Amino acid sequence: MKTPDFVQLHHDSAEHIRHELVQGLTANPQPGGATVSPKFLYDALGSRLFEAITELPEYYPTRTEAAIFKTHAQAMARAMPPGATLIDLGAGNCGKATGLFDVLRPSRYVAVDISVDFLRATLNLLQRQYPAMDLVGIGLDFSQTLELPPQAGEPGAGPRLLFYPGSSIGNFTPTQALVFLRQVRAACGPVAGSGLLIGVDLVKDATELEAAYDDALGVTAAFNRNLISNVNRLVGTDMRLPDWAHHALFNPMASRIEMHLVAQRDLMVQWPGGQRAFSQGERIHTENSYKWTVAGFSQLLREAGFAEPLVWTDAPSADAGRFAVMWAGA
Repeated sequence: MKTPDFVQLHHDSAEHIRHELVQGLTANPQPGGATVSPKFLYDALGSRLFEAITELPEYYPTRTEAAIFKTHAQAMARAMPPGATLIDLGAGNCGKATGLFDVLRPSRYVAVDISVDFLRATLNLLQRQYPAMDLVGIGLDFSQTLELPPQAGEPGAGPRLLFYPGSSIGNFTPTQALVFLRQVRAACGPVAGSGLLIGVDLVKDATELEAAYDDALGVTAAFNRNLISNVNRLVGTDMRLPDWAHHALFNPMASRIEMHLVAQRDLMVQWPGGQRAFSQGERIHTENSYKWTVAGFSQLLREAGFAEPLVWTDAPSADAGRFAVMWAGA
């Protein structure tokens, strides 16, 4: 039986993390105000809270995407090359990718996440199920840049199937998304049959969107407010949970859900070497989730250098779907 290969490329020092967070907290109130990257939502507790969010009745993306894969898996397999290297971006517990192994039949699986520690146990278990398959875990923050190491496989060795499910592309602004997709196109390499399989959340009624990010049980609020505890731990700030409330809204002009933490009173946030005053009602912007039309995202893929995508949605007409899975050949 083979053994997985692990490569840790991302190394953030505590000082670098602290500097990034302080820069966001002290950002000028105009035009955007204070902001914290959504990656800081996912400490150990935040990751568990997000798993709970995916079980909520209001949160449609996870189960809708899963239903699309179940319904259209065979059609996807016919469109994609068997025996490809499957490169799973933001792999997490690897569940979405491994659920497609039997239909996509990859020869090699490369799981990419910010830390190989998240991947180690899963890939070791997966190796027992697929003893002949090459498995690689790569610790990489691809939100900064997507540069795969040689362990991912030589570009000319065979087709590459890059996999980015779950609508995480929505965390990028449209400009950032185009930059990222161009990097994905480059990572596909020159081999015929390579391409990108991606999940995209679609524009829909604002009431449905806002409910998905502000559920009645308050799990998403806990997920967002847990960021306060994480920032306190990483920076040494003295923020108090009762001083901050979760707020989610759909911004129709930008076609995005925004999540914020809203100050409930005038307060001063302090940390070693600095401070920042917040007025009552002032916000810390913690996440964006852009929503796309099928036509709009197809155009973005073409601009990034991909071919016209194949599209599967949860509705007979793609334009009526709530969520889309797209295959774009390189």
